[in-house]
Amino acid sequence: MFARNISFHLKANMLSDYTRTFDKDILPLLRKQNGFKDEITFSSHGGIDVTTVSLWDSKASAEAYNTNSYPEVLKAMARFIEGTPKVQTSDVVSSTLHRLTVHATA
Repeated sequence: MFARNISFHLKANMLSDYTRTFDKDILPLLRKQNGFKDEITFSSHGGIDVTTVSLWDSKASAEAYNTNSYPEVLKAMARFIEGTPKVQTSDVVSSTLHRLTVHATA
């Protein structure tokens, strides 16, 4: 598995609007992406600093998303975000996601 970690600052009082837009517009787009597994979003107390972690079946799938769809996502989220999001990628060394997925479908 492969992970994309994105950190950014939200404009004041925008966490609810960001979350609503993410659930309505961005998550359905992610679910259509080849190799997408899961998305986890964290926010600091006060909802200003946000980190998202998306999990992918491979680095190639994550890179295809980054090239083809991520620019569209950035445009959709621009009204909520201050500055430029910081993107980091990494191999997933350990996860229970695959066990949860298997268990949920069994």
